[in-house]
Formats: sequence, structure tokens, C-alpha cells
Amino acid sequence: MSASPATILIVEDDPDILRLVADVMRREGFGVETAEDGAAMDAALARAHPDLIILDIMLPGEDGLSICRRLRAQSQLPILMLTAKSEEIDRVVGLEMGADDYLVKPFGSRELLARVRALLRRVNAQPLAPASRRFAFDRFTIDLDARQLVDERGSGPALTSAEFDLLACFVQRPRRVLTRDQILDWTRGRTADPLDRTIDMLVSRLRKKLEAASPGSNPISTVRNGGYLFTADVKRVP
Repeated sequence: MSASPATILIVEDDPDILRLVADVMRREGFGVETAEDGAAMDAALARAHPDLIILDIMLPGEDGLSICRRLRAQSQLPILMLTAKSEEIDRVVGLEMGADDYLVKPFGSRELLARVRALLRRVNAQPLAPASRRFAFDRFTIDLDARQLVDERGSGPALTSAEFDLLACFVQRPRRVLTRDQILDWTRGRTADPLDRTIDMLVSRLRKKLEAASPGSNPISTVRNGGYLFTADVKRVP
């Protein structure tokens, strides 16, 4: 831990849990910032520089998964997710979104503190060099931070924001069958409607654009009763 007390930003809409977690952190000497939703969290981040975020998943408005994905696209700030959801898929989605750890409610204060300290030790022991978020597949290179897709000539198909998010989801999980629900979770968060069929239309549009730019590539396969599979070889590049 650094010489000055670490600051923990707690994003939680339940006032009882928020107060409980904040009291625990303060008793242990941490600085504490609190927020009840994503907008309040953004305001807290603008005025403070927390060392770690404790983030609830089920928040009003923008849910914790969407917030986690947004934060991870911008920084390597450690994120500990809190949730009442205990299913494996929920933990997997949280970690896939970029969370560093995951704690299921109800939890004990000692376990919470142990996980916070472990995350802070990890951060302080290993200065975080930002991992490359550029991936190459077929004739293309996609830069997730710059939100650019270019081919070997330096040009590329113009994608909408939703198409880019969908392609980003695929290139980070190549050769895995992704169900529509998983794709919705990873691209839109838990607020997505599970009956939303726009994923199929987005896949169709993305296929056409990739095919037009690289005839014959067709990297997205449909798996009957399963979902979609990104079949291209994907490599992380500098």
C-alpha cells in the first residue's frame, strides 16, 4: 500500500450496504468516496483519484456491468464487484467485463477487507503497464481504445458504434460459441432485453461489411441453437 491511505470509491445504491461498507473501510484507515449510481460515480471520479472501486452490479440506470466495461476501456483501476447474483455465468460475465475480483452478497467484512487489500497489494507490486488492446485477424487490425478497424492498406469498413462493440466482443473471445444472451450482456450490460433480436441484424450487417472489405473471409459463423462463433485466428499485436 502507498504511504498515504488508499482511497476506495464505493458505488452502491442500497444505503444500508453503502454505509456498512464505508464504515468498514474508514475503520481500517482508508479514505472513502461514495456514489449511488453511475452518474454520481463519474462525478466522484472527476473530483477524486480513488485507488480502487467497489462496484455493485444491480444499480439504477446504468448497471454495474456496463459501468465496469466503460471503466476498463479507460483505465486499469482495480474493480471489486459486489452482487447478489451467485450463478457461475454472472461471475464469469463480471470478470469478462474487466472486474478484478467478485464478491457475492451477503459477505463478511473480514473477507471484503482481505480482498480489497489483496487487490491493492497486486496493484502496488506490479506497476500496471497497459496491455495492448489491438488485435489482428484476417486482413484487419482492430484498436479497441482508438475504436478503429483498418485493413493492411490502412483503410477499413466504417462501422457503427454498435457494430464496433459487437466486433470487439468477438475478437476478444475467438473460437468460442457465444449465445445471444452473452453477447447482449457483454455489449449492452444487464439492462438488455433478452428477447432483443437486434443482435442478429447487427451480425448480418457486420458480416456484409467485412465481406465487402475482405471477400471470402466470413469470420462469423452461426451455430444452430447455440449462437455465433468467431472463427478467425486472432492475435494481440503491439
